[in-house]
Amino acid sequence: MSARPMWVRTRAELRGQRHRRAHSCWDHLIVAPLWPKYGVNLGTLLRTCDAVGACMAVPHRPWIREALAKGNTLRRPSCVHWVNDPLGWLAAQRGDSDVVGVELTDESIRLVELRPARRRTVVVLGHESDGIPEDATTLLDTAVEIPMLGTGLSLNVAVAGSLVAYRLAGLV
Repeated sequence: MSARPMWVRTRAELRGQRHRRAHSCWDHLIVAPLWPKYGVNLGTLLRTCDAVGACMAVPHRPWIREALAKGNTLRRPSCVHWVNDPLGWLAAQRGDSDVVGVELTDESIRLVELRPARRRTVVVLGHESDGIPEDATTLLDTAVEIPMLGTGLSLNVAVAGSLVAYRLAGLV
């Protein structure tokens, strides 16, 4: 049995199917790596936010603006919310938003059980070594676990955030 060649879309065809400019703030899905460790992951995560129509919330730190600029290969402005006080900002999101943390807790649901967002949702991502700080876990409505079979303790922030963002956006 011979396989027939697949049609691979050209760059021009892909460009014609995509939005011509960056989306504005839809204020529906906000990916919040509030305790980032590595700048390179922020740029990758920002690109995922563009892909799923989400915004990103990041803390004000001197190195973050440069990390986002370096990692944003889209070369267009993206929706970024700047946070001065991560815990205070997170507490203020409660009530108007579902707050979903990517963290291993006794109450965590598996990623496959996570339903697409039906209202404004904030995805909280912690520090890659230490996770979401304990005082922030009390502000979560839901914790989601990404199952892993290997020997690693966690995925990096960009990968974990991307998986959850695609799920909440209803794209997988």
